[in-house]
Amino acid sequence: MDWNLAFEVLGTIVGLIYLYYEYKAHRLLWLMGIIMPAVSIGVYYNAGLYADMGINIYYILAGVYGYIVWTFKNKRRRTVELPITRTPRRTYIYAIAITICTHCAIYTILRHFTDSTVPGWDAFTTALSITAMWMLARKYIEQWWVWIVVDIVSAGLYIYKGIYFYAALYALYAVVAVLGYYNWKKLMLHENNQSL
Repeated sequence: MDWNLAFEVLGTIVGLIYLYYEYKAHRLLWLMGIIMPAVSIGVYYNAGLYADMGINIYYILAGVYGYIVWTFKNKRRRTVELPITRTPRRTYIYAIAITICTHCAIYTILRHFTDSTVPGWDAFTTALSITAMWMLARKYIEQWWVWIVVDIVSAGLYIYKGIYFYAALYALYAVVAVLGYYNWKKLMLHENNQSL
């Protein structure tokens, strides 16, 4: 039995469950967001996608953080669950700067300390994923647009590396990210109307 293929299929199934909960803006996405990266670490290692492997450690930690942020009382807003909001304008400057710096650091590590055949693309999707995951944890609606870019590039990268189940999963992620944006927009308007 090909264990790498088995873990790839398992990760794909958990990823689909994750996607469903993210689309619904349900906090159980964070539980799936802990399980999927734990499964994926070996898949990416075997494919030589070291930055993707490393980011899955971050995803596990982000899963714990996201669950806490989405679940427990936000003292400022006095709500039980964090509401969906737009990304504050000043946040874009920081997010872009951190993404660029992270990309450069990851690229340098991959280029000089690994045998990665795709250091630029691996660093790009990883740096952008870090930003997107943070935006998701803060429940910023624009996180969907960042994920669309990550998903499209990742799908192509995974086809190139022969990780076909994950390539299909990320292509599906890209489609659902567009739908997710419009669903979250509807949910955000509903939340705003209820608070009036």
